[in-house]
Amino acid sequence: MRYKLSFTSGALLMREAVIAAPLYLRERDWSKVRVLIEGDNLLQARTVASGQRLAREVVQRLAVLADHEIELLIEASANERGYLLWAAACRRYDLVGEFAEEVVRERFLLLSSTLTYEDFDSFVRAKALWHEELAQIKDSTLQKLRSNVFKMLQEAELLSDARFIMPAVLSERVAAPLSARTPSDLRFFPTQQTEGLGGAL
Repeated sequence: MRYKLSFTSGALLMREAVIAAPLYLRERDWSKVRVLIEGDNLLQARTVASGQRLAREVVQRLAVLADHEIELLIEASANERGYLLWAAACRRYDLVGEFAEEVVRERFLLLSSTLTYEDFDSFVRAKALWHEELAQIKDSTLQKLRSNVFKMLQEAELLSDARFIMPAVLSERVAAPLSARTPSDLRFFPTQQTEGLGGAL
């Protein structure tokens, strides 16, 4: 399995998701949503190419969410929305999900409170032993991937500006769909909890 490495456009895409999600609930077709976004430049991109890139990225990420999660995304608080979009990024990109589970959550559980760029680089180097696509990426691409993962974590309020790991405080309505998956999506979050809803309030 090759890692998808196209998460260089935008970070968590919170603004874009709020625009795209209601269109999906109306159309129930992600390809139509993408056409609408690109056709009317709804994301207000400066160039056609960047608009297409952003539209493709937000559609691909939101498409991994179930319809009830899209509905929740629209009515969610900013904090809840950040958690849902972080879960979407982790589902869409195995590399991001594995970093969340194997590094961010693991460091949190071991009471190692900070996260550094070196943590990400070491993680990628270890994965590159089994993934040729990682061994071949340019330094500039690695920096962009790393920068975007850290921005996603910060926008989801899972990492402070000083790069301290912040525990996820999941509301029950967000924890429920995440924990219902197998394996539980709660593994992507710095929290003691792995399944069920006890304490996810």
